[in-house]
Amino acid sequence: MRRIAISVAASTMTLSLAGCGVLGATGSGASASPSKGDDITVGLLLPEKANTRYDKFDYPIIQNKVAELTGKKGKVEYANADADATRQASQMQKMIDEKVDIIMIDAVDSHAIAPEVQKAKNAGIPVIAYDRLAEGPIDAYVSFDNELVGEVQGRTLLEALGSSADTSSKVVMVNGSPTDPNAKQFKQGALSELTGKVTIAETYDTTDWKPELAETEMAKAIAAIGKSNIAGVYAANDGMAGGVIKALKAAGVTSLPPVTGQDAELDAVQRIVAGEQYMSVYKAYPDEAEAAAQMAVAKVQGQDIQFDALTQDKVDSPTTKGIPSKLIQPVALTKSNIRSTVVADGIYTVADICTPKYKAACAALGLK
Repeated sequence: MRRIAISVAASTMTLSLAGCGVLGATGSGASASPSKGDDITVGLLLPEKANTRYDKFDYPIIQNKVAELTGKKGKVEYANADADATRQASQMQKMIDEKVDIIMIDAVDSHAIAPEVQKAKNAGIPVIAYDRLAEGPIDAYVSFDNELVGEVQGRTLLEALGSSADTSSKVVMVNGSPTDPNAKQFKQGALSELTGKVTIAETYDTTDWKPELAETEMAKAIAAIGKSNIAGVYAANDGMAGGVIKALKAAGVTSLPPVTGQDAELDAVQRIVAGEQYMSVYKAYPDEAEAAAQMAVAKVQGQDIQFDALTQDKVDSPTTKGIPSKLIQPVALTKSNIRSTVVADGIYTVADICTPKYKAACAALGLK
């Protein structure tokens, strides 16, 4: 996918006023639908459960925002594929058969889901790609700037290694799933920072982002490189970072090298507090989820000006060019900014993070 940072001009379609909203056609061709009121159904398809964010944050935030925007008349029909692309295709077909008003999908396999995206298009159901860019005739996309996520991870890893880092410094890369287009972008972003500054000694693409596979891959890297020769580890997300750290500990590593992550999972935040994981990437899930809900409601209700205002970026997928999009900026999460990020945004309380096991470490950071 190629990212183009250009703005979308406000729609020049003829608009009609209805009540307090600005309503008009939602699109052209099979995707067009008459303006609807608040009694809408949003189909939400999320990819897996290994990453706790989907059930804990994304779904409830989207559900609450849809309810807020529709006077509690709109509803969200939710399904989680548990990392099974075939299951997700069946879940999407069910939503098409039930004639939901719009589908929001975070694809397990961005390529494999394309036929179902086309079926939705043929049925006149708009599809928003959420978090991961799916192939097929997608109407809109909301996610984080994924190459920038990788750049933030790579840059922060280099900062952790310090001025002594050079091409003799060996780094292991534990990347995300090859079926997830985001993983490719994270990897590209990280490599843009790391290439030529350190040596990528071992690299893995981890099926379905499974922490247990990351643990096995890290054990292989330790055997190949030697536990004392690993300067740092690029782990693409927090679940895999946990697997990496388990492998390092199992190998008898007592002074852990800096390990990256992503998603600001609670376990990872606690590992950062304890000094086991160096960083994560905090992505403001409320911003992403609320923007997706706003886009879905605006699309269904024909609020073209609002929809265009929410989608001022454009991205290309392998099958579709110029997809209206919203790309949200990520933040490096380290010991220094836990309070100003995940605590300030209400993701976790200090009590959530500073359980008895982490009380002393929290106190040292001023988290009380």
